[in-house]
Amino acid sequence: MSDAGYPPIAELLPHAGDMVLLDAVIEAGEEHMVCSRLVRSDGLFECGGGLPAWAGVELMAQAVAAWAGWQARCERRPVRVGFLLGTRHYRSDVDVFASGTALRVEAVRSFHDDGGMGVFACHIDSPAGRAEARLSVFSPPDPDAFLATLARAATHD
Repeated sequence: MSDAGYPPIAELLPHAGDMVLLDAVIEAGEEHMVCSRLVRSDGLFECGGGLPAWAGVELMAQAVAAWAGWQARCERRPVRVGFLLGTRHYRSDVDVFASGTALRVEAVRSFHDDGGMGVFACHIDSPAGRAEARLSVFSPPDPDAFLATLARAATHD
């Protein structure tokens, strides 16, 4: 557990290794998740002295996934895979989050149903500016069955 009592971020995400783009959970609740990221010059998406603003969508999606992982952990369920369906109104005050910049990534649940559909209002705050978007996500109740259905459908096309 971290100093704040939260587990390492990798335990809440269905990602591994370099694909874990967030560093830690700062705050978690029933309706929101706040995570941190220190932009490093050697990170997966970092180039030209920083993290391009377009990569902020993935940071937001991982904050949503961390929220889902936290909810699963609180309910003693395994972390499930989820899918980013779309992004609405992505806006960023910066083109690049500079190396060495501390980012605060927040996802707030706007809508979520029992079928796994959800909408989250997300934003990234940095000393240089802010990025924000609304993300539509889907986390199927039975990911294995859902993926098997997709695979069967793909072979019949």
